[in-house]
Amino acid sequence: MVFYRSVSLLSKLRNRVVQQPSLSNSVRWLQIQTSSDLDLHSQLKELIPEQQERLKKIKSEYGKVQLGNITVDMVLGGMRGMTGLLWETSLLDPDEGIRFRGLSIPECQKVLPAAKPGGEPLPEGLLWLLLTGKVPNKEQVDALSKELRSRATIPDHVYKAIDALPVTAHPMTQFTTGVMALQVQSEFSKAYEKGIHKSKYWEPTYEDSLSLIAQVPAVAAYVYRRMYKNGERIPMDDSLDYGGNFAHMLGFDGPEMQELMRLYVTIHSDHEGGNVSAHTGHLVASALSDPYLSFAAALNGLAGPLHGLANQEVLLWIKSVVDECGENITKDQLKDYVWKTLNSGKVVPGFGHGVLRKTDPRYMCQREFALKHLPNDPLFQLVSKLYDVVPPILTELGKVKNPWPNVDAHSGVLLNYYGLTEARYYTVLFGVSRAIGICSQLIWDRALGLPLERPKSVTMEWLENHCKKSA
Repeated sequence: MVFYRSVSLLSKLRNRVVQQPSLSNSVRWLQIQTSSDLDLHSQLKELIPEQQERLKKIKSEYGKVQLGNITVDMVLGGMRGMTGLLWETSLLDPDEGIRFRGLSIPECQKVLPAAKPGGEPLPEGLLWLLLTGKVPNKEQVDALSKELRSRATIPDHVYKAIDALPVTAHPMTQFTTGVMALQVQSEFSKAYEKGIHKSKYWEPTYEDSLSLIAQVPAVAAYVYRRMYKNGERIPMDDSLDYGGNFAHMLGFDGPEMQELMRLYVTIHSDHEGGNVSAHTGHLVASALSDPYLSFAAALNGLAGPLHGLANQEVLLWIKSVVDECGENITKDQLKDYVWKTLNSGKVVPGFGHGVLRKTDPRYMCQREFALKHLPNDPLFQLVSKLYDVVPPILTELGKVKNPWPNVDAHSGVLLNYYGLTEARYYTVLFGVSRAIGICSQLIWDRALGLPLERPKSVTMEWLENHCKKSA
């Protein structure tokens, strides 16, 4: 796949193709983008027809090509490993980890615009990349950042809907309620009621998606301030970018926390289409539910302990280690505590992954952030010891295909260090991030005219009879 990047310092190289060998071991090519268009909608309008034709060609030429065999284990194992979804914005490789439009996380950190030289990528840049397949320049990202700020005003009824809940309600319950309250402004719902042609479905979907992406940080911040800061709301700062503003509205104005939030939102944004939240959003949207309804459904999946709630569980477990053994715990003591956890019938949260067969690259970039900014933090040092201790123990058990840490093993420790200590809230941060990936793909779902999702289900009796006949 070809990707595009505008770099003002290399303007003399316009229309040439430049090799970037330092980005990865494999050869990756980035074409200098000649367009100076700062409008994301216009770029999409140019791209969609060619991608529609590409999909038609794939269907006509390769529609009968088999992608693999479905086994009984797959049917009984939650459809794990089945290839059954089109998801353009990212692809998860078991060995390499996530790639956003073909770019790994380290590559994105190198080529996406940052708020400052050498800083973390701006989430707006990733949004542009996911939607267009092109690496934007700083001017395009700044224009998109400005547009998102212009869409970020929250109607009063949203706050009232959240306030109708007990302040003790789980943060994800309050967050999802706020997203549902935003739904009354849906442009897609209005357009569908008026009879919009299906070839134009993507346009009001785009409007809803960008507005939703713009608004969820403010809704999420309101939930945080309501629960933990006496309801004192902090207004948006028009001088800040998406990630920086989210940190600001939460009440954290330190430059390092803003950098962490940029990194956090970027790396949590998308993880191909088969995870619970992404798949749920796609499934609900396939019924032509608008982006607000679809994303709210995705958030309810994200709130589960086996998905997004895991980042909350990790920090709570790490703090339980400290409470029982102290901050200066030795590796031998840590081994004993890990075995104690496993022998009690529980899991060590933050380790293992349904697809990955190596350490999660999202874990590694957070570890690099910690090594740069908080190398002496006791909880970070504990996480580092867990990295050495847990995988051999899980390997010894022999039941785990991936004993390595995932993204959740690290994020809570970073947030805790900068003062966001309320672990119960962490999944909301994940939800804000995931809006970028789910909404980007939803726009392409509508542009490509993807159909209603309706897989076939069978009974145990059907499986038994089928297998007996096949034996």
